[in-house]
Amino acid sequence: MATNGTDPSVNAAPVLRADGVTLQYKTEEHLVTATYRVDFEVFAGERFVLLGPSGCGKTTLLKAIGGFMKPVEGTITLNGKVIERPGSDRMMVFQEFDQLLPWKTVLGNVMFPLLVNRRMPRKQAEEHARSLIAKVNLSKFADIYPHMLSGGMKQRVAIARALAMEPAVLLMDEPFAALDALTRRKMQEELVGLWEDVGFTVIFVTHSIEEALLVGSRILVLSPHPGRVKAELNAHHLGFNDPGSAEFEGLQKRIHNLLFADRIETTLARGPGHG
Repeated sequence: MATNGTDPSVNAAPVLRADGVTLQYKTEEHLVTATYRVDFEVFAGERFVLLGPSGCGKTTLLKAIGGFMKPVEGTITLNGKVIERPGSDRMMVFQEFDQLLPWKTVLGNVMFPLLVNRRMPRKQAEEHARSLIAKVNLSKFADIYPHMLSGGMKQRVAIARALAMEPAVLLMDEPFAALDALTRRKMQEELVGLWEDVGFTVIFVTHSIEEALLVGSRILVLSPHPGRVKAELNAHHLGFNDPGSAEFEGLQKRIHNLLFADRIETTLARGPGHG
């Protein structure tokens, strides 16, 4: 696991690598190019953030990493092997609160993938699940059903369930976007705390610059549609990312300028009368 102020990419092979990845999907009227020749590497123990405006291909990239779609150009590899299909070595946490099984308790939800995939006997699966439930501070709610939980609590269960499978990479698609501002901030802090405690590799999608800096140790900034690599920022030197620090504010302004410059270029390219 990475520790405060260290860079796990030093003298290490990447867990995940994207080489020249172009992704496309069809709508009723168009063939949409979501990303164009995107390159990046993710190392063990990183909190790697894909940051960019809506429509830049962040979620599409996450789907490709999950194995739900294939690049039309380039490759995505996990531990040196090309990703061709979904697998339990890549678990995903979504934005929606309804990703839990409503007929199962918190404990049942966290145990579910372990039992379905026959990872361990029921008794061992329960012990493992209870350990993770404790790490997300929900031990008192182990026997509660999802409809009785708040949005933030549901997301904690979803994270515990994903981590139960001990994936090589945890994929998070704007998991806190639907939460109120205070709960969202608390969940961001809790995610970093859980990362410190458990140790895992996460790829986190967001369009919020502040969230990217609060959550990430390294940030890939993508341009507007189609998504291309605009910049890659190493935030390890921020420690665990103090929003009040000059470094934090400086990086926030730098990223804003990168994204804003793209908007200016797009507007100028369209010319007058195109909004």
